[in-house]
Amino acid sequence: MSGLKTFTGSLALAVISSLSPAQAFQTGVADVFATCTGRLSAQMEHQWMFDGPGSERTEAQRAAMISLLEATMPPDAGRDILARRIDAKMAQAALLTRATFNADTDDARRAGHLAQVRIAECTSLLLS
Repeated sequence: MSGLKTFTGSLALAVISSLSPAQAFQTGVADVFATCTGRLSAQMEHQWMFDGPGSERTEAQRAAMISLLEATMPPDAGRDILARRIDAKMAQAALLTRATFNADTDDARRAGHLAQVRIAECTSLLLS
């Protein structure tokens, strides 16, 4: 698995290094906002089932994140940004599912904690 991470990291570095500094910065920032938009989407959908009032707060945070994403998204990056959002949403949804429905209570607790940490990483980017 670490070989795959090294390869993926090297590939990302090669792509980013081929861009101008301004393009690389814009792409990196948009990737962060796309990842957070995906995570917040999964969180909001999970909250629809278990925490109605919480979903309204998350929906507002998601809307703010979408605004940041749209403001920083490089031209012609729509497909890549959408893929990033979907991947992040699926990863967050998997954590939330493990945390909620897992029979292994230790694993459920770890998954829930990680899901909270990832959401906190994103919401810390927003002014509240």
